Amino acid sequence: MSKNEDVIRIEVDEPEKEDEVIEEKQEEPEEKVAEEKKEEPEEKVAEEKKEESEEKEEIKKEKPEEKKEKKAETKEKEKKKKEKKEKEKVGEENKEEKKPEVKEEKVKEEKKVEAPAKVKKSHAAGWAVAISLVALGASGTSAVFSWLSYEKSSTPITFLGSGTDGNSANFVEGSVADIVSKVSESVVSIVTSVQAKSYFGTSYESEAAGTGIIVSSDGYILTNKHVIDDAKTITVVLADGTTYKSVKLVATDPLNDVAYLKISDVSDLKAAKLGDSKTITAGQQVIAIGNALGQYQNTVTSGIVSGTGRSLVASDSTGSSSEKLSDMIQTDAAINSGNSGGPLVNAAGEVIGINTATSQTAENMGFAIPISSVKGMLSQLIETGSASRSYIGVYLVEVTPELAKEYNLPVSRGAYVYNSSAYSAIIKDGPADKAGIKDKDIIVAINGVKVGVGGSLSSLIGEYKPGDTVQLSIIREGKEIAINVTLGAYKN
Repeated sequence: MSKNEDVIRIEVDEPEKEDEVIEEKQEEPEEKVAEEKKEEPEEKVAEEKKEESEEKEEIKKEKPEEKKEKKAETKEKEKKKKEKKEKEKVGEENKEEKKPEVKEEKVKEEKKVEAPAKVKKSHAAGWAVAISLVALGASGTSAVFSWLSYEKSSTPITFLGSGTDGNSANFVEGSVADIVSKVSESVVSIVTSVQAKSYFGTSYESEAAGTGIIVSSDGYILTNKHVIDDAKTITVVLADGTTYKSVKLVATDPLNDVAYLKISDVSDLKAAKLGDSKTITAGQQVIAIGNALGQYQNTVTSGIVSGTGRSLVASDSTGSSSEKLSDMIQTDAAINSGNSGGPLVNAAGEVIGINTATSQTAENMGFAIPISSVKGMLSQLIETGSASRSYIGVYLVEVTPELAKEYNLPVSRGAYVYNSSAYSAIIKDGPADKAGIKDKDIIVAINGVKVGVGGSLSSLIGEYKPGDTVQLSIIREGKEIAINVTLGAYKN
């Protein structure tokens, strides 16, 4: 589905104030200081007078032309002596007492350190952000943006990354064949027997076929719900021809065309590697593998991702049943009848979608369910053997540029918590209600992944299990806030 970007909230502790100690010696009595300044050793004074008288005598003896030059040198010597004495006196004075000006500067510095702390205690959000940014310094751009994004936050959550992203890879010569040979081991044909009725109302048994993806070594398989609808029996055939008849339907997604099967008593199956559908981009190369027309096992077609976030209504071949699907991946890789439930694979050999539907009126227009949206239920199944769909409990409208203009919304993407009826869009006592989400909130991100860019709200929630806590970025009254929501289990 969309792109889960790992952001780390950082709480920054208030910087501790450095204690500034101003040591001051007790001032000496003024009279004593004055006496010290005036007192000079008698011998030193007598010696200086003697030197001066000798210099005068020398000057008298000198020639007139030398007298003038010597006089200048004498004045220079006296000037240097005077400056030296003054420096010595200043040094002695500084040792004895501190200057008032220095003390005043220290006090001012103390006040500057204390000011931010007072602002923080007053809960002024804007100043708190500024302080946090200063304290972070060179700790990282993502942390800075995290503080800029949230005016207020509940308990911070660490956003986990998805590891290496194979969606940036491209096919090279020979790589398609190599990837197909590896992934095909995890692609199976699914054959079902169903009870059907003839035109005259007579019942008879019929067979249908589709495709599935092995997702665990002990036999869990992903496919579409419409592949196994009304099935009396389910048979799984591996790429090497091995057939399993002991297969059970263990879970279905009530909000999507996804079913989970389990082969009994196996432990050595080759599981496909699941990628991250949140980071796919239009134009990236993909291949589709499936049981075309129910006859040609592991048929391979190639193409690109034509677009993301597509919504459509899919129906069966008879038109007797239909289902609205949203947030679909569009591809021009051919998806034929019988390919339903098979993998859409990126150039790194990772499954990024489940092939689900194709257009009957346009050429090379197929659609796949983003793989990230099934990971929450799948992880539950592997851990516990049973699964429920996670949900937050709100009615919402997908935000588009047109809707944003109509309702004067501040963003062009997201999920608008809104109910056109007189009732609240918040389901009473549901996860959103308990977390404090309100009508007309706009959910713009889940754990740092932007809604409408990384996927729809429903798809992004599908990546988590009931009981998981996620952080929603919400715009409320023009301000962005963060609210933690503990997901619940969806009930029809």
